[in-house]
Amino acid sequence: MQRRKSLAVGALVALSLVAGACSSKAKTTDTTVAAAADTTAAGTDTTAVAADTTVAAAAGTTVAADTTVAGATTVAAAADTTVAGVAAATGEPGTAGGKIECKDQYKGKKVSIFSPNDDVKEIAAIDAAVLPFEKCTGVDVTWEGSKTFEADVKVRLDAGNAPDVIDFPQPGLLALQARAGKLVELPADVKDDLDKNFLAGWTGYGTVDSKLYGAAFAQNFKSFVWYNPQAFAAKGYTIPTTLTELIALSDKIVADGGTPWCAGIESGAATGWVITDWVEDMMLRLNGPDVYDQWVNHKIAFNDPKVKVAVDAVGGILKNAKYVGNVKAIATTRFQDGGLPIVDGKCFMHRQANFYKTFWPAGTVFGDKGTISAFYLPVAKAGDPKVMLGGGDINSATNNKPETFDTIRFVSSVEYANSRAKSSGTFSPRKDYDTKQLQDPFDQVFADIGKSADVFRFDGSDQMPGAVGSGSFWKESTAWIVGESTDDMLNNIEKSWPAS
Repeated sequence: MQRRKSLAVGALVALSLVAGACSSKAKTTDTTVAAAADTTAAGTDTTAVAADTTVAAAAGTTVAADTTVAGATTVAAAADTTVAGVAAATGEPGTAGGKIECKDQYKGKKVSIFSPNDDVKEIAAIDAAVLPFEKCTGVDVTWEGSKTFEADVKVRLDAGNAPDVIDFPQPGLLALQARAGKLVELPADVKDDLDKNFLAGWTGYGTVDSKLYGAAFAQNFKSFVWYNPQAFAAKGYTIPTTLTELIALSDKIVADGGTPWCAGIESGAATGWVITDWVEDMMLRLNGPDVYDQWVNHKIAFNDPKVKVAVDAVGGILKNAKYVGNVKAIATTRFQDGGLPIVDGKCFMHRQANFYKTFWPAGTVFGDKGTISAFYLPVAKAGDPKVMLGGGDINSATNNKPETFDTIRFVSSVEYANSRAKSSGTFSPRKDYDTKQLQDPFDQVFADIGKSADVFRFDGSDQMPGAVGSGSFWKESTAWIVGESTDDMLNNIEKSWPAS
């Protein structure tokens, strides 16, 4: 799950990695009503996690200047940037590559953006990123963040007090408001840009009933495995490129007397979400994005044999005592601590999102030449499409004013993406943004791996009804890790799916 569980991680993300990118799933077709249901309660689902992540974010880390991930190299950031750090693009600075006229045409007009991101430093970075657009067009763009966004946005829309632009952290919530008639369809050129320049899948996350209502502008990534490069090198281990190789590596580590994996899923009221991410990643790899979409939207049952295959694949790792040691201890180990045994050599691998970087001890040196790095969770077999699980933010319009549409064009542009990458380390869903603008070399490689994905999919549980995505899926995952059978887990979740 993403916004529900990543709202908890949101403080961390805003402070360190993906600033404002909070939620998830994409579908190459339309988002369903089921995906939209029960999102207003999301803000309360992960309060327990939020308290922990804020503390962890303050720990501090060290990044080696020549940091790499899984053999990838980094290059110094380009110096030939335009005003406010925006990388050069066709057209004048602030014109979204020439799509927006630069004639001070919106002088005296304002565009308001309402968002779940209320971090002061992030808002300052956003203000700096839109400055070229404001200077170009004369418009005044204002940003308002709310910690209770999911509830507040509905209240404002129902009361007729709509902001011009809404930053949705969940495709389901966007779809709900689009079907309620609260949003307006975006111009055709916005869709053309998404289709051409964004990772495959993003157009669908802003599309409802064959109409485009949202344009993405920020992203985070989940399909990573953390490890110690020095420990791998000492044993002669290499980075696996398929799931078969990953299991073979795990077996080799066991044969050598080591523990391949470590994990923790305890997260207060949100305990269990870590396993939902594992299942989503395996659904994508073993069944493909189309079946993943069917599962997320309940077009196949939760207890469908394809889902069981994915859950059992997760169980082959997490419920394998040879791989993890004490299986039941996973349920009581805080997710923030789940990967830390790698530091002491007590395990070799930990699957977790890019934001987990914040939880490593102060002074950790990242990259292939450091003590902690990460590699892409591999596909099932050679030649499979490279799938990436993650989350992100999508802007929608509540009116058809030209200044509103141009604001959405600019915030989803490569100019804005480059500026935000440089100022606050924000990842973009665009394929053409300059990852060298990211000031942290380790983040550059995360971004490059993300950009190289063939298909992006939003966190699945975030798109499910709240009773499932942040309810039975979490609860049954926790019961499963301590002994419940896969059949019972899936049957119980299927029974919990709302009838309408």
